[in-house]
Amino acid sequence: MSRNLIASLAGIGGFLAYVVVILLLSDHVRELHWVVELLFYAAAGIVWVWPAKWLIAWAVRGGKRV
Repeated sequence: MSRNLIASLAGIGGFLAYVVVILLLSDHVRELHWVVELLFYAAAGIVWVWPAKWLIAWAVRGGKRV
């Protein structure tokens, strides 16, 4: 199996799992102050970038960390 295929499958699976976790947590955040809600959704919208960056770098550069 090529690194690109492994990275693609891991990325899709990981992102779907991340979305499910965020959806489950968002039920609890909805009851809090709107500022907390804003911070939660802002963080949730950005946090997935770092694992995705690592995964892409692993696929492209042969496993070297960035």
